[in-house]
Amino acid sequence: MSICPSGHESASDDYCDTCGLPIPAAGGGSGSVPGGPAAPEQEAPEPEAPAETAPATAECPNCQAANPPNALFCEACGYDFTTGSMPRPAAPSVLDLGPPAAASGAPDEAPAAEDTGATRLDTAGPGAAAEGGSIAPPLADAWIAEIWIDPDWYADQQSTDPLPSAGVPTVVPLATTSILVGRTSRSRGIHPDIDLATDNGISRRHCQLTTDGTRWWVEDLGSSNGTYLGSAAGRLPDDPIPPGEKREIAPDARVYLGAWTRIVIRRAQPGEV
Repeated sequence: MSICPSGHESASDDYCDTCGLPIPAAGGGSGSVPGGPAAPEQEAPEPEAPAETAPATAECPNCQAANPPNALFCEACGYDFTTGSMPRPAAPSVLDLGPPAAASGAPDEAPAAEDTGATRLDTAGPGAAAEGGSIAPPLADAWIAEIWIDPDWYADQQSTDPLPSAGVPTVVPLATTSILVGRTSRSRGIHPDIDLATDNGISRRHCQLTTDGTRWWVEDLGSSNGTYLGSAAGRLPDDPIPPGEKREIAPDARVYLGAWTRIVIRRAQPGEV
């Protein structure tokens, strides 16, 4: 015999025979016999603690730079978040030539050459390899590179950078058989033999000049704006040298690159280097 919520006795144990109300299972709270013991109240579950939000960035313990939370290495200094160590310095490349900047803060440019009236820029010398510069064989004869600011090349490139004053060329002594042309990057360890830092159209490792002691070649190193080879007469070149291909520089040829730079390779005159 079952009792419905209204207190009627019913032979059925699912619906009351008298009023038709559903009869809860034995021990149900609302189906208890009136006047009987109340069903125990169930305790409300404790609210769950909110999940901790992962930080948007992770601070490098070495340089305090902000990095993605799942980064393995610091993007600024290379600190290894897993091992807690700094990465090994990369071995110097034969293509990354040129001496590092002087720690004493001495100016990069030497006084102007008295006999030519051109600005002289001393870069790599015979002792450069011992100081972390070019490791290419030294040249037996004296060669120089004239670095010109060419207004015609500038106009052809349609650069938005202001053109520097075009005057006498900068004279760079060429001391080794392999010369890197580009712009200095201390963070990447790039110290070109011919540093064209003022021309923003020059890549860090723009092109390579090589020689057998008599003839010179130029090779583009995958620069952003290309390397061009033209003659002293005629129109400006418009066909860049394919990256990785060496082109011989004829005695009257000129190398064009960047927004306004023109390079002329020639033997040095007595007293010029």
